[in-house]
Amino acid sequence: MGERFRDRHDAGRLLAGALGSYAGRDDVLVLALPRGGVPVGYEVARALGAPLDVMQVRKLGVPGREELAMGAIASGGVRILSEGVVESLGIPDRVIATVAAAEEEELDRRERIYREGRPFPEVRGRTVILVDDGLATGSTMRAAAAALRAQGAGRLVAAVPVAPKETCGALRDVVDDVVCAVTPEPFVAVGEWYEDFSQTSDAEVRDLLRRAAGLGARRI
Repeated sequence: MGERFRDRHDAGRLLAGALGSYAGRDDVLVLALPRGGVPVGYEVARALGAPLDVMQVRKLGVPGREELAMGAIASGGVRILSEGVVESLGIPDRVIATVAAAEEEELDRRERIYREGRPFPEVRGRTVILVDDGLATGSTMRAAAAALRAQGAGRLVAAVPVAPKETCGALRDVVDDVVCAVTPEPFVAVGEWYEDFSQTSDAEVRDLLRRAAGLGARRI
């Protein structure tokens, strides 16, 4: 096994070094996937001089087979359905609506906790860098990218410290640029590449978003 990141902040600083072409641009927005993506995104946003916010995605699981996604909802009020799954299983609209309502309630709860009254940022026409602490299958990143496309994002960049090479390659179907700082073989799991992969808390997410907002205020 190669050298591991000390923690998510260390990984974010390394990732930021691979994103230098996006530094200092006023059209760039960094959106981190909570919770683990936020410390990484904080370091990326700080290095690039870009604003930081969170992009939340909730899977819509098929009732009784929750591991199977029939769609997803995301920050900004976007809902995306996997038409193939819905049609093949004959899932009625009322079932989709019930599942979506429950997940929207949880997403709204997290939005209140993390965003503290701030509206979701305008993404139309902007270059959005989507950051997580790593990818395995990439399904959450794909759902976030689809949601941002639906909201009119200008250019989408998926950026992670570590992921399998094949996952990074497959993401190129849904985003304009993919930056994976490390693509180890064998991959095993995201947590294997961190010395400290302890869970990021809600309090840490809020603190980092406040600190990032403070940095933005001082830059103006």
